[in-house]
Order: sequence, then C-alpha cells, then structure tokens
Amino acid sequence: MRGVVFDGEQVRVVDDLEIREPGPGEVLVGIRAAGLCHSDLSVIDGTIPFPSPVVLGHEGAGIVEAIGPGVTHVAPGDHVSLSTLANCGACADCDRGRPTMCRKAIGMPGQPFSRGGKPLFQFASNSAFAERTVVKAVQAVKIPDELPMTSAALIGCGVLTGVGAVLNRARVGHGESVVVIGTGGIGLNVIQGARIAGASAIVAVDANPAKEAVARQFGATHFIDASAVSDSSAAVREILPTGADHAFECVGNVGLIRQAVDLLDRHGQAVLLGVPGFTQEASFQVSSLYLDKTIMGCRYGSSRPQRDIALYAQLYRQGTLLLDELVTETYPVEDFAKAVDDAQHGRVARGVLSF
Repeated sequence: MRGVVFDGEQVRVVDDLEIREPGPGEVLVGIRAAGLCHSDLSVIDGTIPFPSPVVLGHEGAGIVEAIGPGVTHVAPGDHVSLSTLANCGACADCDRGRPTMCRKAIGMPGQPFSRGGKPLFQFASNSAFAERTVVKAVQAVKIPDELPMTSAALIGCGVLTGVGAVLNRARVGHGESVVVIGTGGIGLNVIQGARIAGASAIVAVDANPAKEAVARQFGATHFIDASAVSDSSAAVREILPTGADHAFECVGNVGLIRQAVDLLDRHGQAVLLGVPGFTQEASFQVSSLYLDKTIMGCRYGSSRPQRDIALYAQLYRQGTLLLDELVTETYPVEDFAKAVDDAQHGRVARGVLSF
C-alpha cells in the first residue's frame, strides 16, 4: 500500500508498505483523507525529535475496515475521525477526564507498519499518511456519513487543538478579548473557537496580508498585517488599550511568545500552541505576572476526543463550525512534495492528501 515515509534524512512516497491486522482493542482504518499539519513538517526538519523510519501523518479520517477483539463502539463500514491520543483510559489522569495527560499516550511509538520485512514507527499513534493504519479503539471516533472526509480529517488535530484551546484550556468567556498570533490552520481554529465562545474582540496578527480575508471569515474582528507595521504590539494596543484577556501564540516563535505575554491585560492568559525548537527558551518580565497573569501550555486543546469530535461534528452540521472552508487544496498522496511546499510558503490554510 502507499504511504509517506521519513527515513531520518528524506521523505518518500512509497507503494510497498504493509500493515498488520488489528489486535485486541484496536481498529484497522482505511484512510480517505489526511491533513498536512506543521507537526509533520517539524518531524522532517528536526523540530520534533522522532525515531525513524516513520510513517508520517496524524490528522485523518476514513472508514473502519476491521476491528480487534473487545471493540464495540465502532464496526466495519463506520466513518471515523482519528485522534492522536492513544490514552489508556484507566490511569488517574484519564479517570479525571484529562486524557491529554495520560503518560501511556506520550512518547511510546509503536511499529505496526513494515516495509521489506523491516518495522517502521507510527507517528503520533496515528500515521494517517498511509492507505491504512491501525489505531487504538479510543482513537477512532464515529462521525456522520455525510460529513466530507476532507473536512472530517481536520477535526482530529487542527480543530481539536485550536478550538479546544479556547473552550477547554483558556475557557474564553462571553464578551472577552482575544489576540491570535499566527493565522495558519491552528490559528484559524483558535479564531473560530473565540467566535463560538462569544468573544467581543478577536484580533488576528499575521505577517502575510493575504490571510486577512480568511481570518475575518472565521471570525476575526480585526486584522493586523505584521509586515506592514513597525510594531505589531503597538497596533494591537490601539485596538485593545489595556491589553487582551487572552493571547494565543500559534507560530512557535520565542519572540512572539514574549509578545503574547506582554499584550495581556490584568488577569490575562497567554496560551502557547506553536512549537519552537525542542531546546529553545523564552523569556518574560517576571514582575509583569504579578497582576494575576498566566502563561499556559496546552497539549492537543486539552481535548477529550470521544466527546469533542462528536460535538464539533454537530456544530459543523449546525453551520456554527467551519470545516470545508479550512480545506484550501487537496492533493493525491503522490503530490506530497507540492503539498509541503504550499504549506511552507503559506499558500494554504490546510492542504489535504487524498487516498
């Protein structure tokens, strides 16, 4: 079968991958669509250390082809969106409703794939850049059959992370102000999460002026072109003189992390979603935090995928959550290199590979 493999030095689209059958508590899914996220690119450039060779991809949707013993919530033929959380469901964090903190869901990649008789690692317990993948049952969330696969694929990472950061982690309140730094796939979902939460001012900041139209479509009330002003923080302050209740950094730049902290009003929250280099450090003025300001990390939107994916599918059907509008371009998997180039140059909100 076809798939995208990174061998530690280069990426190749191959056609000789093999996948084992699902075991107890596992599901075999035929992938129909998979979004290209910057986390995949971060594996390639080394920002996210990961063992190789690895089958990439972690934002996918497809159809259940087979289930292992003990799986009851999905059946062959069901349409599913995949999460990256292979949480155990039994530890203290899972029991508290915090599956993103499950230690068994982090840092232990399996090897369900093989090629030429040699095993390959699975990225983010998912590897959606393959025609088929095996995931834990908890990762497969049933979705309505009428939800387009290209849109459903994006729920499993970009939507869960961005919208979840607003609703689950920051818990943005009605009438509060929000600044979103970076309007890529994650940033756009933060913007629409803030809109859904009822934020009164949603200020999007990006160095690409072409992103203004889509940012406003998703709910931004203001847009600042960082490439056209000498000081984007000052431009934000013109809109929010006392600062923001919430500032989301969606780029992964330590300078912008500092900017997010500095833009906060009293009792404000800076939420870090972008991924800087693994060893990079950010700085802030300690005294600035004594007005009850908070710097918050956020893993995967603090989500509970079995609950949240179903909720977001419902919001999509109601017309509240935008998904189709996120999909700028679709590519056959063989055009992976073009999809990467488009993503790196900011030409797409989200590019989606089809199988």
